[in-house]
Amino acid sequence: MWSSARGANVADADGNIYVDMTAGFGAALIGHTHPHVVAALRAQCGRMLHALGDVYPSDVKVALEARLAQMAPWPARVILGLSGADAIEAALKTAVLHTKRPGVIAFEGGYHGLSYGAVAACGYKRAFRAPFARQLNAHVRFAPYADASVDGSLACSLDAVDRALALGDVGAVLVEPVQGRGGVVVPPSGYLAALSERARRVGAVLIVDEIYTGLRRAGGLWRALDDGCVPDVVCLGKALGGGLPVSACVMRDEVARAWGDPDGEAIHTSTFLGNPLACAAAMASLDVLDAPETRSVIDATGAALADALDALARDGALGIVRVTHVGLLAGVTVAGGVARSLAVMRTMLELGYVVLPGGVAGDVLTLTPPCTLTAAQLVGFAQALDASLRAVRP
Repeated sequence: MWSSARGANVADADGNIYVDMTAGFGAALIGHTHPHVVAALRAQCGRMLHALGDVYPSDVKVALEARLAQMAPWPARVILGLSGADAIEAALKTAVLHTKRPGVIAFEGGYHGLSYGAVAACGYKRAFRAPFARQLNAHVRFAPYADASVDGSLACSLDAVDRALALGDVGAVLVEPVQGRGGVVVPPSGYLAALSERARRVGAVLIVDEIYTGLRRAGGLWRALDDGCVPDVVCLGKALGGGLPVSACVMRDEVARAWGDPDGEAIHTSTFLGNPLACAAAMASLDVLDAPETRSVIDATGAALADALDALARDGALGIVRVTHVGLLAGVTVAGGVARSLAVMRTMLELGYVVLPGGVAGDVLTLTPPCTLTAAQLVGFAQALDASLRAVRP
């Protein structure tokens, strides 16, 4: 049970200090309790905690939406939410409004949250969908996700996408630029661009889930753009709020027009939509992420993390099946399955490091550390992981 957190460290209720290699599920990319975010929250607390959503919005909500729209490669509109799943829901609604088609292509291993629209497209685990299957969108089809390390997976994935698109009812293609919870699966170069071209050819909306990868965790502001893909809708979250709950669905203006002009009650809103505190935190977080020194630190820390993990992977005695990494997003697949990954997680905790298992089979140690991770902390983590893998044999 956590009691406090700052930078890359967290403290538990007993006073033990840990290095958080998860950044709170990726939300604390710039570090826990960043002083610029805290200052923005204090200032906002002194003048307004709550506004009237999208009827009489706060000034900071309007400013955040304008800033996010300016980040897009096309004229854009923005719908805010409180969670990544909120952004996915808004994106799926946008797609069906624009195309009038209910079909969705999602991907095996993909994870987009657990609200109803999102869980219907959850390829991560069937068990997440099964209890609610009768109430979920019956028009979701799953295609294999292309894996750069697997020969033939690109063609296999695109063939499945082509078959689904040929049915004629697909209004949305929903994809992660790198699968996060699914095991840090990195697709081959050009994959997202190929999906973009196919979606555009049939008039479907390409939704790119950048909730994990976006805002510089995996490179640029949007990982999809690095791959030559220009999506129709981008979903952002996690790092956006600097630790506070806020997300965004950023839509190409031409697609967003399907919502029409307000002429009555809003058909997509919520009481805390555009909460002033969350928006103030997001503005402060973007200030930090836009700073050249932050970009340099993310690049350098990501490269150092990759080097450390690659070095461990070369030691055959550790039982590492493979290592994947993009920026500050990395996965270590271990021999021995979920039982071993959980045992390693426990051993790492005892040594002072917080890690989480991921991957469809639960055999991937998923790492999403904050950029405030120091060189000494990284060295200590690599040593602890080495010791843990030796202590917990496959």
